[in-house]
Amino acid sequence: MTLVREQTAIIAAWPLRDDTRAAAQARQLTRGALTALGIDAESVDDAVLMVSELVSNAVLYGDAPFELVLRSKQDELYIEVLDMGIINPVVRTAGVEEEHGRGLGIVLDLSEGRCGCRHGAAYSTRQAHGKAVWFAIPVSCEVSLPRLSGDAA
Repeated sequence: MTLVREQTAIIAAWPLRDDTRAAAQARQLTRGALTALGIDAESVDDAVLMVSELVSNAVLYGDAPFELVLRSKQDELYIEVLDMGIINPVVRTAGVEEEHGRGLGIVLDLSEGRCGCRHGAAYSTRQAHGKAVWFAIPVSCEVSLPRLSGDAA
């Protein structure tokens, strides 16, 4: 399911490695950022798993460069993985013996359907546009997400 979402404020954006080490890099960056924001441990663990799945898919099926972006909007935190690939990700059911094919199902389940893909997404760390595969997690009212200057208070 793809949700349409309004403009969000960028909290952080990182270029990722152009190889299989990108998933480990993204897990570390995500855990550090969400922990610093005061997100609860269970949500952090879920987000780290979902980021790992999206980055792994980008490396396997997309094209470099890769980027990880955290955005805030009201009571949700959006996490997106950008790549230059043109093929949409497809949720599928993997067979028992298959090594691949479960990642997007995990993202769909853990995000409770708050996930999607959009093309023409602007990179934050370079002058380029690509495909953004994203998910959203709710944040509690106790978590104060940073606001960029110019954002409505």
